[in-house]
Amino acid sequence: MNKLILPDSVLARVEKPARYTGGELNSVMKDAAEVEIRFAFCFPDTYEIGMSHLGMKILYHVLNERADTWCERVFAPWQDMELQMRERGVPLFGLESQEPISQFDLLGFTLQYEMSYTNILNMLDLAGVPLRSVDRLGGPFVCAGGPCAVNPEPLAPFVDFFMIGEGEEVINEVMDAYSAWKKSGAERIEFLKALTKVEGVYVPLFYDVEYKVDGTIKNFVAKDGAPQSIRKRIVRDLDNASYPDKVIVPFLDIVHDRIMLEIFRGCIRGCRFCQAGFIYRPVREKSPETLINLARDLIDNTGYEEIGLLSLSTSDYTCLEELATPLVDEMEERKVSFSLPSLRIDSFSIDLMKKAQKVRKSGLTFAPEAGTQRLRDVINKGVTEEDLFRSAKTAFEGGWSGVKLYFMLGLPTETMEDVDGIAELARGVLHIWYAVPKELRKKQLTLSVSASSFVPKPFTPFQWVAQDTGEMLRDKQMRLRDKIRDKKISFKYHESSISLLEAVFARGDRRVAEVLEAAWRKGCKFDSWDEHFKLELWLEAFKEAGIEPTFYANRVRDFSEKLPWDHIDVGVSKEYLMDEARLAVEEKITPNCRVECTACGANELGDEHCVCQEVAR
Repeated sequence: MNKLILPDSVLARVEKPARYTGGELNSVMKDAAEVEIRFAFCFPDTYEIGMSHLGMKILYHVLNERADTWCERVFAPWQDMELQMRERGVPLFGLESQEPISQFDLLGFTLQYEMSYTNILNMLDLAGVPLRSVDRLGGPFVCAGGPCAVNPEPLAPFVDFFMIGEGEEVINEVMDAYSAWKKSGAERIEFLKALTKVEGVYVPLFYDVEYKVDGTIKNFVAKDGAPQSIRKRIVRDLDNASYPDKVIVPFLDIVHDRIMLEIFRGCIRGCRFCQAGFIYRPVREKSPETLINLARDLIDNTGYEEIGLLSLSTSDYTCLEELATPLVDEMEERKVSFSLPSLRIDSFSIDLMKKAQKVRKSGLTFAPEAGTQRLRDVINKGVTEEDLFRSAKTAFEGGWSGVKLYFMLGLPTETMEDVDGIAELARGVLHIWYAVPKELRKKQLTLSVSASSFVPKPFTPFQWVAQDTGEMLRDKQMRLRDKIRDKKISFKYHESSISLLEAVFARGDRRVAEVLEAAWRKGCKFDSWDEHFKLELWLEAFKEAGIEPTFYANRVRDFSEKLPWDHIDVGVSKEYLMDEARLAVEEKITPNCRVECTACGANELGDEHCVCQEVAR
C-alpha cells in the first residue's frame, strides 16, 4: 500500500482520522499499473453518511468487478481535515490508494441532495480540478448521477456528463466508451460525442438554452447529433442484477451501520409529493431466495449483526412473509437482528414486527405526512386517522414504547387547520398510550413529532406549485410548536431557509449555477448541516448574480411553461402528472398501481400490462 499522503501527526489533529485512512475490511486494492481506468466515486458529504449509501456499495462492486478498472471512494473532508489539507497543499485523494484524484480518469459524484452541491465544487477545488467543464483541457472527466440528476441543469456548467436513471445499468457502457476513446488517442470532445450515443447519458455541452423576456425557458436545443430527449436507464431484472455479496466494514460508526438488503425498487402508491415514488417506477422485486442467499453471504463476509430491508415501502413487497419468516428464524440462531423500515400505517403487522425484532427491538416511525384527512387526500397518501391509531395501539400493546410521527408543513392547499391537525393526531396517539392496559405497555413513552418543510420536486404532480415562503413556514412551525404543549411529546422541525435553497436548486435552470459558485466562493459548504448553513452569504450570492430565489421556489408555474428538466424522460408522462395535479386540487385519491393501473407511462419493460400489475399476479 502507498504511504499516506497525510502523516500521523496531521491525522492526530482531526476529529475522526478513520474517515481518511482507508484499509477497511473488504475494501478493494489493485495495482494502479495493471488497470486502465481509475474511477473516483465521490460522495459530497462526510464518510459516515456516504458509507451508509447503498448506491455507492453497488457501483463500487460493479466497477471493481472489471479487470480494467479500479474504483476508489472519496468523501468530503470535514472542516478540520480540509484546513490541514489546504495549509499543507495536500490534494483530495482516494481512500484506497491515498493518491490524488486529479490523476484519475473519471470523478463520479452521486447527487442525493441539492444542499450538497457546494460540497461538489469544494471537492473539485481541493482536488485541483477546474470547476467548469469548459476549463478542463485535460485531466479527469467529471460525471454525476443519482436522484437529483433528473434535473441536471443547476450543475450543467460543472459536470461533463450525467447518467440518468439507475447507475449499474449504464456505467459499464460508459466505461467501455471511455476505454475505446482512451485507446484511440482522439481529442477530449470525441469521448463526450460518443457518450451522446449511450442511452441515458446527458452531455450539457451539446445543448443550448434560450430564455424569454420573463425569465422562463423559450427553447432547449440539442446540437451536434445529440438526442432531444434523454431517457432514464433502469435495471430490468433485479434478481440477476449485480449486487455486492461483501461490503466494506468501516472502522467507525456510520449512520446506517448494518447490512442493507434491497428487496424491490419503485413504488405503487403515488404520493404526489414524493419524487422517488415516480422516478423509480416501475416496481421490480427480488425473489426471497435471492435475498436469503445474499443475507447469508453478507453476514459471513462482514460479521455484521443487523440486517435492514430497503425499499420505498417495505410492506408493499409481495413476498414479505415468505422472506421474513425463514430469514428471521435463521438469523435469530446467529444472533443477527432484523429491521423493517418504511412500513405503512395501514399495513402494520405486530406479528411481523415481533418476528423481526426478536434479537433487538427498535423504535417505530409512522408517516401520516399531513394533519387532516382532507390534506392527506390532496397528497394521495391513502391512510386515515383510524389507520394511525390502530397501528399505535397495536404497537403499544406489543411492547413498543418509542414512536416517531413524521409530517410535512407547507403542503399544497395547507391551512392552519391542517397544521393544528398534526398536534391533534399526536395527542390522539398519546391518548392511545394511556388507554392501553398498564400490564401490556412499557413504563416510559417516547413520542416525537418531526415536521419537515415541503419542497416541490421535478417529476411529481406538485412540480408546478409554489413553495411556501420562509415566513409562512416559520409561522406554521411556531403555530405547531405552541399547539404541542404536552411534555411527553417532543417536536422537531427543519430550518425553513434551507428548504428555500433546496427548492431553488431542485427546480432551477443553468442560471442558478452562477449563484452556486458565488456562494461557494464566499465560504458556503456543508449547507445541509444547520450549524454550517449561512443564509446571509447565499442571499449575497443571489443579489450579485442578479437572480431572485423566489422566481424558482415561490412561483406557481403554468402547465404550458417549458420546465428546465423537460428534456429528461423518466418514463412517467407529463400529461399524467398534470392529471394528478388536477386531482389534488379536487382532493381526489388515485388508487395504487395494484388496485388499478392508471397508465402513468412508466412501463419500460415492454410488457402488455404495467409491471406493477404483473408483480401482483
